[in-house]
Amino acid sequence: MNTEKLKNIIKKYKQHISNNVDIEAINERKERMIYYQSWTTEKIQSMTEDEFVEFIGKLWSMIVWGNKKYIADKIIELNGFNKIKKHLIDLLYGNKPIEKRWDDFYKNIKQIGPSSMSELLSYINPSEYVICNKVTCACFKYLGVEKVPTHNYQYTGINYKRLCDIGKQIKEEMINENIDNVNLLIVDYMFWDIVYPISKKETTLEQVEDELPIEKDTKLFVHNDIINQIVEIGQWLGFESKSEVKIADGAVVDAIWQAQIGNMGKVIYAFEVQTHGSIDSLILNLQKATNNFAVQAIVAVSDEKQIEKIKRESKGIQAIESKLKTWDYTEVMEMHDCLERSNEIINNLGLVPDSFI
Repeated sequence: MNTEKLKNIIKKYKQHISNNVDIEAINERKERMIYYQSWTTEKIQSMTEDEFVEFIGKLWSMIVWGNKKYIADKIIELNGFNKIKKHLIDLLYGNKPIEKRWDDFYKNIKQIGPSSMSELLSYINPSEYVICNKVTCACFKYLGVEKVPTHNYQYTGINYKRLCDIGKQIKEEMINENIDNVNLLIVDYMFWDIVYPISKKETTLEQVEDELPIEKDTKLFVHNDIINQIVEIGQWLGFESKSEVKIADGAVVDAIWQAQIGNMGKVIYAFEVQTHGSIDSLILNLQKATNNFAVQAIVAVSDEKQIEKIKRESKGIQAIESKLKTWDYTEVMEMHDCLERSNEIINNLGLVPDSFI
């Protein structure tokens, strides 16, 4: 970490808080901390589905979803409510090291990602856990922290623990500069209101390209993460979007986008994500999927090298050749990032009151 930059940032922060006695964004963090700390293990165990809508909907990370009930219902449908509550308790109050609790939750619970997980942890224990999202990671990078996650699949438990440790170092530096009542939520506020605006002004296009590479190594291509992003892209585009769906005898595909056309029926787009294993098995599964007449296209998602192999080995197979599309997983990640940011901007406008959705 660049200590000179950090000292300069802390100096600017001290000036900022001396000029602003009552800061709304800090008060809001305190209010959220009080709310989430009221959720004890016992209270989470007895949580209702309606309470879960509020619990998950209060997170800043959920601003990308205008209709909080819609996404809460989806999370319950994908995971099962008892399973969600069990893993929430383990993540927030478990006795295992945070690296293990983090990886267990991320592996087992769909559509609650690193931003939401870290936000919950930081509200529950702001002395130990830092909020990690695209903005805060950009701030870590600006301060010279190495190996900061760029994509969701890089948010491992070990990486999160390392960022928490660095966040605590920043907190100690702020305390050493006689700043009162500092915890990692205050570090988060400093990131958003001081570090991030400066980083946007001082970071050149060349630096962004160097700092945020899209990995081409298929070893870093995580199957479930890409599936979740495909599902979310479909939801943002207005489709009924699901993962792990049986759409024909012997054919369970990784994801579908589905649309109802009046009373005429459905159209379905089926997705298979290929990270490893047999190309023959993937082609056979896609071939079986075409037995469902509602399937308009079958999309194989993989890296550049495997896509060429899929195209080559599916050539001449009449059942799938006309319906087969291919999608590079790096483009999936790029599209997900763009749509996520677009939805955040639109929902921040507050065009639709909560009472309407």
